[in-house]
Amino acid sequence: MKPIGYWLNRTDQALTSSMNGMLAEFGLTRIAWQVLNVVHDTPRVADADVLAILAANADTRTLSAAIDTMLSDGWVTRPAPNQLVLTPDGQQRLVRVAERVDEFRELSTTGISGDEYRTAVEVLERMARNLETATDTAPAS
Repeated sequence: MKPIGYWLNRTDQALTSSMNGMLAEFGLTRIAWQVLNVVHDTPRVADADVLAILAANADTRTLSAAIDTMLSDGWVTRPAPNQLVLTPDGQQRLVRVAERVDEFRELSTTGISGDEYRTAVEVLERMARNLETATDTAPAS
């Protein structure tokens, strides 16, 4: 059996590649989709908050580029400096994208029960917290 790190990396690569392919028809990437979700869920969100919320998903440069692309492609706008909101057109397009993402999620979890999915997420969350806690309490070298 391959170790968990192998499967984590392979799953992340498969999710990113498949999702990028599916989202290409909308001019989006997985990271851009994640940015749009943060903007949707947090009206008038500050750029710094988007960066903080998605820090585990990508580096600052990649996230900033995704924000810039969402602005230039008309998905989001700035009602005030350093604030992001979905445009009316962005809101409409996001509904269509969400339908495709739901199909993607169904495909990616084919043969996986709800309980199995929840267990997998809970185990990964505990592993991350264990390691983050160990890192936070480890003596400095």
